[in-house]
Amino acid sequence: MTRLYLIRHGRSVWNADHRIQGQADPPLDGVGREQARRLAERLREDAPVTLYTSPLQRAQETAEIVGEALGVPVVPDERLKEYDVGDIAGLTWEQMAEQYPDVVRRWTEDPWSLEIPGEEGDAPFRARVAAVFGEIASRHAEGTVGVVAHGGTMGAYLNHLIGMPTRFSPFRFANGSLSVVELNPVRPRIVLLNDTCHL
Repeated sequence: MTRLYLIRHGRSVWNADHRIQGQADPPLDGVGREQARRLAERLREDAPVTLYTSPLQRAQETAEIVGEALGVPVVPDERLKEYDVGDIAGLTWEQMAEQYPDVVRRWTEDPWSLEIPGEEGDAPFRARVAAVFGEIASRHAEGTVGVVAHGGTMGAYLNHLIGMPTRFSPFRFANGSLSVVELNPVRPRIVLLNDTCHL
């Protein structure tokens, strides 16, 4: 059985400023680094054998802090990046409402028709997320492995896992949170979701 630790990166400077990140690359702030250190302490008794990570620095730095503390390798994979939100990256909600009022209206009133200028697209995003998680699971048929990524990435994976064919996920992940999924031949189990007791 494969046991997956799904770890959302610590708080970034843009998280603190309430800016939309997507594939933009702001670093962790001091709070985010402390969240990563506390998460590492929590995992010390049952460490993963490897940490896979998005190469965006807020995720990779989280993974490196945890990996160094636990003595486990960190493996970046481009496919673990967050959804590319196109032209709205870097904006606050207020700025987006001013610059892209139609996007905000659809986001709040009719998200199924939402189109963001320059965005990645739902089908390519879901395909890359499903592919990378499938490969990670096949490499680690037994034991525990960690994945440090983004809320959108992990939400897309859980949607895929339980058969929800939608771009929107009901799952939310706090900065520095831990979720646990067990993959077995019969059916997957979400054992822990968005846990932050270590923080």
